[in-house]
Amino acid sequence: MRILLSGAAGFIASHLLDRLLGDGHEIVGLDNLLSGSMRNIAHLEGHPAFTFVQRDVSQPFTVEGHFDAVLHLASPASPKDYLDYPIETLLVGSVGTRNMLEVAVANGARFLLTSTSECYGDPAEHPQRETYWGNVNPVGPRSCYDESKRFAEAITMAYHRRHGLRTRIARIFNTYGPRMKLNDGRVVPAFLDQALRGTPITVFGDGSQTRSFCYVSDLVDGLIRLLHSQESYPVNLGNPHELTMREFAEYIQEMTGTVSKIVYHPLPEDDPKRRQPDITKAQQLLGWEPKVALRDGLRETIAYFQTSPELVQTNS
Repeated sequence: MRILLSGAAGFIASHLLDRLLGDGHEIVGLDNLLSGSMRNIAHLEGHPAFTFVQRDVSQPFTVEGHFDAVLHLASPASPKDYLDYPIETLLVGSVGTRNMLEVAVANGARFLLTSTSECYGDPAEHPQRETYWGNVNPVGPRSCYDESKRFAEAITMAYHRRHGLRTRIARIFNTYGPRMKLNDGRVVPAFLDQALRGTPITVFGDGSQTRSFCYVSDLVDGLIRLLHSQESYPVNLGNPHELTMREFAEYIQEMTGTVSKIVYHPLPEDDPKRRQPDITKAQQLLGWEPKVALRDGLRETIAYFQTSPELVQTNS
């Protein structure tokens, strides 16, 4: 296939690019580099089947040639990024999604949107199923990301109903792996950054809130399966193995052998207390479930961060 992919220089998108190119597809990647990094796709420079275009999909744009699939991954996704760029986050989820949908309609292409477990907000249902409508504060500090993705899902389904567009929506839960940014505010890089520097590991609240961590290669496999499926409605993609933040911090201490101690800070506003996907739908429709054990995934992630320019420069 010839595929248009937004957010191409982002963490997940760059891994998805590797998989798609390995499968023999031709990719045109778009990114305005607001939160993405050329470092993530530097290894693809000169690849005959990959073209990178620096472009903001929230602005009007044109692309040449026919596309068989349109994949919309563009968006700040870490708390640091979407809190620094709340308006840009809302625009890429709304205007950016519509612009990508228009390309899909014009080409008769299938369309995949990467949404988020943040659509569930601070959930009152546990674990979270796709039928749960969520518990989101529409005016809180996190709302720029939560509501941008909820709108993106809504307009995607509107295009499905109005135009018969072949839509795919992935609700992605916490994903980790190489190419994450150390300073992006998400728990895995935050804990690893602190542990590898030997500074205190910051746990918010009393550490009893939970997350579930999916290694990036598993997530990419789920996205590929969803793209080739016939399912138009949202599908959860994540690892259902749940850990408290206290347990995870202790796990990081063990894996890194750090001297870092755990310290506790107040819980941020609207921070979800529990987060665990029900992946029954993905298992039944896609034959998908995570394969990579947390210890194995963290080993690869730690090795990547140990060579990170930010960390090396600080520790040198």
